[in-house]
Amino acid sequence: MLRLEKRPQPSRALSLSTPLIAVVVTMIAGGLLFAALGKNPFEAIRTIFWDPLFGEYAFYYRPQLLVKGAPLILIAIGLSLGFRAGIWNIGAEGQYIIGALCGAGAGLAFYPSDSVFLFPFMVIAGALGGWAWGMIPALLKVKFGTNEILVSLMLVYVADQLLAKMSLGLLKNPEGFGFPGSRNIADWEAATSWIAADYGLHWGVAAAMIAVILAYILLNKHILGFNIRLSGEAPRAARFAGVNPTRLILFCLGTSGALAGLAGLFEVSGPSGQVNIDFAAGYGFTAIIVAFLGRLHPVGILLAGLLMALTYIGGDIAESQLQLPAAAIQVFQGMLLFFLLALDLLTNYRVKFAIRGAA
Repeated sequence: MLRLEKRPQPSRALSLSTPLIAVVVTMIAGGLLFAALGKNPFEAIRTIFWDPLFGEYAFYYRPQLLVKGAPLILIAIGLSLGFRAGIWNIGAEGQYIIGALCGAGAGLAFYPSDSVFLFPFMVIAGALGGWAWGMIPALLKVKFGTNEILVSLMLVYVADQLLAKMSLGLLKNPEGFGFPGSRNIADWEAATSWIAADYGLHWGVAAAMIAVILAYILLNKHILGFNIRLSGEAPRAARFAGVNPTRLILFCLGTSGALAGLAGLFEVSGPSGQVNIDFAAGYGFTAIIVAFLGRLHPVGILLAGLLMALTYIGGDIAESQLQLPAAAIQVFQGMLLFFLLALDLLTNYRVKFAIRGAA
């Protein structure tokens, strides 16, 4: 029979290699899923992973890697800080939505201004909106000991309702012939986040790269980063070392909320272009997969974000060309986290074969 035996020390080799193994296993399991749906598994995998980079229309799809990857990376960086400290923000999707609403609302309040200060004002409003939404579970946890997982997750549904309300009400385009949704912010020069749309560059891409660099410096060169890592790896030692858990909770949840809010603002003022009922794209939940696939390391998150963006783009191609259902693509993406977590077990445990009844 099989049994698990705890390793004296976690395997560093497996810790580094399991993300790659998880990707390969996901390809195999995904191929079986696509075959069960009556599709050619090799063609489906090639369409998802190869065509966006090297296919006939790769010149069009490559810039989309930055467009899709930037919000995932930005949100995942914020989530990883909390996850490293054992603080679980599962509501980044709600913070992403609120950041978009606050940023877009701040800009639309001054429509059609062409002031150079308009976009920076929108950025500040988006970050503050996400920060404030993230501080709700933070303060409730600090003051009343509530579970931040449940509170942050439930707030996503509140944010969804606010999004629908704003799309049909306060932010609705008065010249939109009654259709829900705001004015097109991406076409408003003073408020757009686009830098070079043909190359997929907008300020969200720049913010994601800056966040990766700053997170790396914070975690490796600053005492706060040491406290974050210590709290996650050895909570008892952190308490003896004088780490203030209240400050850490407020910092981690506030920072992750602010970064998610920024992602929402850059998205609504660029690729999405307007506030509408369908604005929420699930980036806040997908970023959880990106954070763990990247091993909660800033550079790993950068690579994982681009990989997940590739599955988004390749999945859209597979839907249109191979008529694969959207749900199958979502299951395929979810398999990445499932297999990563399953294989992570081998980092701390080794599989042993034991004969039943043997001493």
